[in-house]
Amino acid sequence: MNGATQPYPIHAALEIEDAKNALRAAIRSNRQQRSPRLRQEAAESFADVLASADELADVRCVAAYVARPHEPGTLPLIERLAERGVRILLPVLGAGLERGWAPYAGADDLQERAPGRPPEPGTESHGPEALQEADVVIAPALAVDTTGMRLGQGGGWYDRALSHKRPDALVVAMVFPEEIYDAAERPIPHEPHDVPVDAIATPSGWTAIAATSQV
Repeated sequence: MNGATQPYPIHAALEIEDAKNALRAAIRSNRQQRSPRLRQEAAESFADVLASADELADVRCVAAYVARPHEPGTLPLIERLAERGVRILLPVLGAGLERGWAPYAGADDLQERAPGRPPEPGTESHGPEALQEADVVIAPALAVDTTGMRLGQGGGWYDRALSHKRPDALVVAMVFPEEIYDAAERPIPHEPHDVPVDAIATPSGWTAIAATSQV
């Protein structure tokens, strides 16, 4: 864990959503302790791990996201995949709460279109069903446990979006090493609508989730 602590402010008296929120706050606080230099180094390492993974060797389309400042950085990975001809889909905000996907057209095309939102591409937006194009989905996560349960940011958008993916599409979470939790001792609180991931990427490696461990 590179000396980083693993917070787990969860106890039996907490409702599931309260437990999730407590864990989110603790992990976000941890992430803010990383300097910009360490975050950039980690982003390059994430790109090394994912771009060299056998599971991404022959992909034609990857759905990803532009990370916020304290999240595991994604732009080095996105740029590396785009350079080898992979089509990259990124989330875009539509009217109201409508969300869709638009193809990446380079870092210069990305713009912040709403306060607090990650930068989005200026290319033509497509509906949620566009996710069916993706061979791999890189999903944001604050933490993942060893059964593949993912702690998201709290909006539930990715759990809804993943209902549109192809059955054979691989879902990968990017987290820092200390954000992988042993489900036997520190499970991620989850509800029936929460969608587990198939693999976890950290700056130091790739871990596939055994199908028998997913719940």
